[in-house]
Amino acid sequence: MSVLKELYYGNINPHEKRVVSNLEFEKHVKVILENEEKLSITLKNEEKYLFEQLLAAHEEVSSLELLEYFIEGWKLGSRFMLDTFII
Repeated sequence: MSVLKELYYGNINPHEKRVVSNLEFEKHVKVILENEEKLSITLKNEEKYLFEQLLAAHEEVSSLELLEYFIEGWKLGSRFMLDTFII
């Protein structure tokens, strides 16, 4: 099956690919999780709600940013492909 058909039928999902872990990545994730847990325990109702809203907004911004990177990467790859046929 062609790549375009695979994409059309939903068999290609780059957003579901797990980030390859390495020590530096794992170290930063650990710091995030530990601090998030500590803050969740110590914050009161209103503060906890604001913190959760901050996390949700940050996650949404990161998702939108990753989408833009994906689109730019796709466009760049397409330009490489076009250059291949033009040369």
